[in-house]
This record gives sequence, C-alpha cells and structure tokens, in this order.
Amino acid sequence: MYLTYYNGQWNEGNVPLYGAMDHSVWLGSSVFDGARALRGHLPDLRAHLERVVRSAEVLGLACPLSVEAMEALVREGVAKFPAHAELYIRPLVFATEGFLIPAAEQSGFALTLFDAPLPPFAGFSACLSNLRRPDPSMAPTDAKASALYANSTRAMREAKERGYDQAVMLDAAGNVAEFASSNLFLVTREGKVVTPAANGTFLSGITRARVIALLGEAGVTVEERSVLPEELETAREIFSTGNYGKVTPCTRFESRTLEAGLLARQARELYMAFVEGC
Repeated sequence: MYLTYYNGQWNEGNVPLYGAMDHSVWLGSSVFDGARALRGHLPDLRAHLERVVRSAEVLGLACPLSVEAMEALVREGVAKFPAHAELYIRPLVFATEGFLIPAAEQSGFALTLFDAPLPPFAGFSACLSNLRRPDPSMAPTDAKASALYANSTRAMREAKERGYDQAVMLDAAGNVAEFASSNLFLVTREGKVVTPAANGTFLSGITRARVIALLGEAGVTVEERSVLPEELETAREIFSTGNYGKVTPCTRFESRTLEAGLLARQARELYMAFVEGC
C-alpha cells in the first residue's frame, strides 16, 4: 500500500508529481530522506526530518513545511495503517521552477508512506566496486540528494552482474567509504569494532550514529578511522547500518564466507530494544 500526501491531501497509489519542464526532472534538483515506522514506533523521526530540511538548503531548495508540520503529517499518515505495520517514510523536496538555478521559493513537497517489512537478520553478499564516492568538491555529498544515487545504482548493478547483492565503495583516496546504499562496520581480527570515519564523501547515517551510541552505552567502543580495503579481507565480521534494514550482516565478501557475528547481533538487538522505547 502506498499513501502520499501532496498538495494538501492524502492520496493512495503512485501520485504524479512532476511536469516535463520541472527543474527536478531535467537537472536532478531533488532531495529525500528515509525514516521508519515499526509497529507504531518512530525511531529518530525528527532527525530524519531535520536532515531533509538541511539537504534541501544544500541544493538551493527550501522545504515548504517545517519539521513540526512534517512530523504531524507523518503521525497522521502512520495512523491510517494497521498498528502492526512496518513502514518506510519518505519525505521528498523537489524544484519545480528555474532554468539553471532552481527557484527555492517554488520548491514542491510530497510525503510517501508505504509497507516495507523490516528485513530479517539474514546475510547478504558484497564485492568491491570499481566506482568511487565523490569528494565534497565534486558533488553535494552533504545532502541526501537524489542525483547522488545514480552512482550508487551503477555500483549495485555492477555487483549484481558479478553475482553479489551489494557493493563496497571506496572514496577518492582509495579508503573504504561505505556500502552502495548503507554505512559499513567491521570487526577486526583483534575484536575491535571499526567504521570508516565520516570524511565528507558519504552521509554519516542517522542509524549509524544511533548504533555507535548504543554500542558505546553497552561498553563496546567503535573506532571511527580510515579503513583500507584489505582490512575487509581479514575482518571477523562485516555488517551494515541503514534506515531500510537497520543492522544487517554481510556473510560473504568477495570469495570469503563470514558469520553473522556476535557484535552484529548485539548491535541489532540493542537497536530493536531502542525502537521499543520510542
């Protein structure tokens, strides 16, 4: 089921938003965010809504709704689904007018909620991509900009063609950045939990930050530092964090088989306990 708020009303289905002349269609000037409703719980909702406002500003747009107004709409929309539903929440801000530079005051807004069951704690496979993340001087990497995802989908297509589910992408310096669609964690041979330091080439995710904090509260320190790609070849565990799957183990990297390990399980359990308290 799809439910979209647009132009002051809720609509079912895939609601048309654009015209052929809209700036967002031909020059890619749109931003979005992804949040979750899990059986009525809304983990870190406000942080996601605040980020879509910031992302819009980076692209020269202006979100037409305040964070408070968006939050009220999200809660109104979630109430239209069954209480046990697991939903994806996607606010979208897009440019309509402008030739080369978008007219900020003409920004459009839509909010879509749809059924998206949380994936089970099952493994996925990943390979190293030939494509890299741009640095901040090359692209609006500090925004959740739709235009950035063409490179991500290229990397994922490449991985699928090689028989893998996901791709690991490096930054311009050749260090590990993240998975093509989520942040990356690893556990070293010594048992240390490590995640690539946020260096501006990828979004430091909201779920990533929450998992780092939850593990810290449980006495597990997460090192944020540069990660060399060869470290993935010797890691005890590799797992991802992101809004869609929250915490998900990588059980095959290139030719190596890995376990859905104890630290990934702990991170998942801590996160789901956090959800229940939201």
